[in-house]
Amino acid sequence: MGDPAGIGPEVIAKACAMPAVRRLCRPVVVGSLPVMEHTVRSLRLPLKVVRVTGHGESIERLRTLPVFDPLEKALGQFQMSAVSKQTGAASALFVEKAVRLTMLGCFDGIVTAPINKKAINLAGYDYPGHTELLADLTKAKESGMMILGGPLRIIFVTTHVAHRELAATLSTEKIAKAIRLMHKVLRESFGIARPRIGVAALNPHAGEQGLFGNEEARVIAPACRQARARGIRASDPLPADTLFGKAVRGSYDGVVAMYHDQGLIPLKLLAFGTCVNMTVGLPIIRTSVDHGTAFDIAGKGKADPGSMVEAITLAARLAARKRRVQ
Repeated sequence: MGDPAGIGPEVIAKACAMPAVRRLCRPVVVGSLPVMEHTVRSLRLPLKVVRVTGHGESIERLRTLPVFDPLEKALGQFQMSAVSKQTGAASALFVEKAVRLTMLGCFDGIVTAPINKKAINLAGYDYPGHTELLADLTKAKESGMMILGGPLRIIFVTTHVAHRELAATLSTEKIAKAIRLMHKVLRESFGIARPRIGVAALNPHAGEQGLFGNEEARVIAPACRQARARGIRASDPLPADTLFGKAVRGSYDGVVAMYHDQGLIPLKLLAFGTCVNMTVGLPIIRTSVDHGTAFDIAGKGKADPGSMVEAITLAARLAARKRRVQ
């Protein structure tokens, strides 16, 4: 469900009311039953919210929205659009329970609505976001964030890092890991036998032979060479302003971006509202919306479910492919 005070319950309800989504999968909400009941009622959606306990109930495909509520005590009154320890704790518990059930084989994958980082930190969860929490819960050795939108698939070497600290944060090891993860997910999840991976430079003109910085020669190019030595088709560090244009035209199957905005600006320009966040390297399927809790519109019925629909669609397709391969 994500944070109950945000738009997560709304985009879930709207997406799950769509016949196209119901044809793809049987969605089960891990979250607060009263919150989902209130959300469906206030939106006047043609759905009946039903409680499931995980003890073998049959889940109807049409006009029902099954909810597994793991809270021992019902979520009390809380303020919409506000950061709170109460909703932060609940949203983290929903993730923990969904991961456990998926690891046990009860679910084929997880789609997450947005959490609020400050709220989960208030609740005692010292994580910057979903990706790190999921990696800990699944004991994943290597994981990372991929965002997909339109023709682009992008993995990030760094995510939430201040620009003034960015160059010092980059390392050959981190970049090589991102390239490996991109290669692995393109082969295993998307069925591309010999993926072509474009690696973005950090500096304008890829540093212009050291005139604008030496990160390309010092840390990025060595990672590219390491990848190619392992049989991975990775480019040399390429200026981002040309690399993304080439990727859009089909020259690359995936792009490794050095930092948050480098990858997200072209993604959201091309596919705003329909991008999907995917955690790669986990033993389970996890996709997510590409937006936050949107406290400015939470509870007003204005939230666009487009990204949630795309996230559910991708998770269902990845799960179907996984079953076929197995």
